[in-house]
Amino acid sequence: MPPSAKWMELAAHIRKQIATGELSPGAKLPSTSQLCAEHNVSAIVVRNAMIALKAEGLVVGVPGVGVFVVDPDESTA
Repeated sequence: MPPSAKWMELAAHIRKQIATGELSPGAKLPSTSQLCAEHNVSAIVVRNAMIALKAEGLVVGVPGVGVFVVDPDESTA
């Protein structure tokens, strides 16, 4: 089996952090530069992971502020 794309691995890592409660609803995710440094990836990898997580409804971006974990109880509103 071929290795998965780095953005998919990063998205899976963050998804797991959300599922386990390490990142709770309302928690702010690390900045793009922090994620790049922590995971040794480029900004485009982080951007693609965020796009996937946003599409899944797990996170929401607030321009100029950051990316936050969605509260599942409020995401249906």
